Amino acid sequence: MDQNWPAQSSELWPIEKITPYARNARTHSDDQVAQIAASIREWGWTNPILVDEVGGLIAGHGRLLAARKLGLTQIPTMVASGWSEPQKKAYVIADNKLALNAGWDLQLLAVELEDLQGLDFDLMLTGFSDNELQGLLAQSSEG
Repeated sequence: MDQNWPAQSSELWPIEKITPYARNARTHSDDQVAQIAASIREWGWTNPILVDEVGGLIAGHGRLLAARKLGLTQIPTMVASGWSEPQKKAYVIADNKLALNAGWDLQLLAVELEDLQGLDFDLMLTGFSDNELQGLLAQSSEG
């Protein structure tokens, strides 16, 4: 099977050159955007956004909102060259849904979170709420 890369590398693009997809069905609450922004502050930019040749955003709407919240003027961007309109529309959905189809090994997750807690790492940076963390950590101590 040939590798089908949308782009060979990422480039820094001015944030104002990027246009969000108006019909993006995925929503981003202020809290979630703040979580993404905190992640970017902690680890830097680890996942470029994906745009078409003219800057239409295909993947990374939450990251774009977080970048704006952080006052960034340029962000890492990959360009999906040659994609048809149906491919772009479908990938806007697939990029979000495919990640949601994954599951968790809850025992292993609890062990990892407990390890991080023991290392005095801010568990809120993992994206879990206080209630979720309490439940997972309680499960770990019961196990």
